[in-house]
Amino acid sequence: MIIAVDFDGTIVDHEYPDIGKPKLFVFETLKALQEQGHQLILWTYRAGKELDEAVEYCKKNGIEFYAVNKNYPEEIYDDSISRKILADIYIDDKNAGGFPGWSEIWQMLNPELFNDDVKKQMKNIPVSKKTFWQKLKLFR
Repeated sequence: MIIAVDFDGTIVDHEYPDIGKPKLFVFETLKALQEQGHQLILWTYRAGKELDEAVEYCKKNGIEFYAVNKNYPEEIYDDSISRKILADIYIDDKNAGGFPGWSEIWQMLNPELFNDDVKKQMKNIPVSKKTFWQKLKLFR
């Protein structure tokens, strides 16, 4: 799959134009997704110096993206090309219902890895509010 991932508020806490603290389990999850063969695209509002800093920050933490704000590395952006990235999944803190966290994202993308015992244990973990997905009962 091609997975487009936002930076501010998703990979790191939102501190734009600075780089915030990394989200819990973010780099472990992104590395595991790459190991599964998924192509990750950094999909962010950042440009110029701030974009370079974000790309370098991810690289220092072991993540190199397939493309950055492009559909593929060789794409040359001009006014004839849409800024919308073509991906199978978009991970962004501005999703309907908010950002569920990297642990839940991993579980959503890999439900087969979780047996009934793990699912039961996870249901006992207190959550301050139900996520959008839980409200829809898509993820239990």
